[in-house]
Amino acid sequence: MLILSPKQEWFGNIRGDILAGIVVALALIPEAIAFSIIAGVDPKVGLYASFCIATVIAFVGGRSGMISAATGAMALLMVTLVKEHGLEYLMAATLLTGVLQIGAGYLKLGVLMSFVSRTVVIGFVNALAILIFMAQLPELTNVTWHVYALTAAGLGIIYLFPYIPTLGKLIPSPLVTIVVLTIVVVTVGIDVRTVGDMGQLPDTLPIFLWPDVPLSLDTLAIIFPYSAALAAVGLLESFMTATIIDDMTDTDSDKNREAKGQGIANIASGCMGGMAGCAMIGQSVINIKSGGRGRLSTLLAGVLLLIMVVFMSDLIKEIPMAALVAVMIMVSIGTFNWASIKGLKTLPISTNIVMLSTVFVVVGTHNLALGVFTGVLLASLFFANKISHLMYWEKSYEETSSTRVYKFIGQIFFNSADRFADAFDYKEEVKNVIIDVSRAHFWDISAVYALDKAVIKLRKMGKEVEVIGKNRASQTIIDRFGIHDKPAEINKMMGGY
Repeated sequence: MLILSPKQEWFGNIRGDILAGIVVALALIPEAIAFSIIAGVDPKVGLYASFCIATVIAFVGGRSGMISAATGAMALLMVTLVKEHGLEYLMAATLLTGVLQIGAGYLKLGVLMSFVSRTVVIGFVNALAILIFMAQLPELTNVTWHVYALTAAGLGIIYLFPYIPTLGKLIPSPLVTIVVLTIVVVTVGIDVRTVGDMGQLPDTLPIFLWPDVPLSLDTLAIIFPYSAALAAVGLLESFMTATIIDDMTDTDSDKNREAKGQGIANIASGCMGGMAGCAMIGQSVINIKSGGRGRLSTLLAGVLLLIMVVFMSDLIKEIPMAALVAVMIMVSIGTFNWASIKGLKTLPISTNIVMLSTVFVVVGTHNLALGVFTGVLLASLFFANKISHLMYWEKSYEETSSTRVYKFIGQIFFNSADRFADAFDYKEEVKNVIIDVSRAHFWDISAVYALDKAVIKLRKMGKEVEVIGKNRASQTIIDRFGIHDKPAEINKMMGGY
């Protein structure tokens, strides 16, 4: 993958970043309001948070072109805290969330993404695409035919406008959709739901606010569980989104820097009366598909969002929700990995189970972390099972010395340890047994225990046993935890002294 220079990240795509920033800012407004409602706070909390996080992350984030703001996944975790303790404690939890995320960045927890398989990422992407589409259904339920007509027209503009010579490539089609449908609704006077119906837009700029909560262990006990959950979910969604944007743009990102950046952005949000947020896959995809690639698009999305809601609220209120629904449906369609449907027929069943399980758990629970955890767990189990079957052994017999030689090849660990121990014929009438592990590797305590079990049992049957060919790593773990060559430990295990 390509690694962009700071200059390229900021000024390598100025026109595309400016236009994409406008589209994303417009799309952020109803999302931020909706997430505020989910969390049980005033709409301005989500709007201020989106402004702060997007603006700050543009400078300190590890992935250019990625959009971070208030999100639904984070909002769901705040509901109980807001209901039981109020907004001040939410702001305090947001600050602590930022501190925890900065700590995660310094601990280099971004490396954990290497344990997330491609299959889990695909399942995560497909689940989010489904959730994005499902989030639009309330705007398409129990409405007049005008809404369906406007949505269909919006989708038509989005997919057909790019085919117009020259102009189609200069202006992002989602921006054209929003502008055209707004003009139509205002001019014709169509009575449909608009952004103004979502909630009251703020009319002042955010100011510095320090949470009015006691600085005590009691406060920490209240907010820490929420902050820990917010930090974990925020980093997970940010890392996954960064991975997806990496693939879409064929560039690389710094996950540890992203963790620190998310933390700094959340601290800024908490100090401006906002709530915690993270990377948004939907808005990030909008940004990329609208031509945004650099940090300038992220910065403009945040700055323009604030300008629009504070200084252009009368105009923004007139944007029909149908236009934004059309844009989000486009995001849903573009986000879904359609090749994974074809893969159900050709890929191994274990791969399909991991992908589908991730999708079902995320969609069923709306918990991104739980879905990814399920996928990673299943992928690990399938991998362990597959690797365990790669271990096999060969037997040979030296008649002159009455020696049976067992030669093991492969990986010996918790899932193959029992097969290792069962490979021996303990009752065979031989004087000597040689266990050759020169082409095997012992990975864990279960493997060492299996070796101990085999050697001790063979010796109890009157055989001389020798283990040969241990590599340095296997020798280290066997010397540390093995007991078959330590008589005192064997006696202790048997109850002797």
